[in-house]
Amino acid sequence: MIRQDMPSDDGLVSLTFTLPADLPGPVSVVGDFNQWDPYAHPMTRTDQGAHSTVVTLPAGTSICFRYLAHGGAWLDEPDADERDHRGSIVHLPSVSAGEEKQARRTTAKAAAK
Repeated sequence: MIRQDMPSDDGLVSLTFTLPADLPGPVSVVGDFNQWDPYAHPMTRTDQGAHSTVVTLPAGTSICFRYLAHGGAWLDEPDADERDHRGSIVHLPSVSAGEEKQARRTTAKAAAK
């Protein structure tokens, strides 16, 4: 599962990657954002046992990634926006948090009229 936060005012998006607790051994997130380095973003166990890590990336970009599990097993993300021969692809939003709040206010005002 992937959770995307809205872009911050500094133009970054936090992605939280989470995999089920039943996967044995270590797991990492590897992709074009970390030069496919299996040591750059290792996942840690949550209190519930799931594997999780957070990666912060520039808003408005797309990333390609896969999970590398114990024993060299590659896993794709079922919640990805797309998939290709390299793996899962996610498109990050380009609207800043401030712009999103303003858009919500404008929409709410228009609906109230």
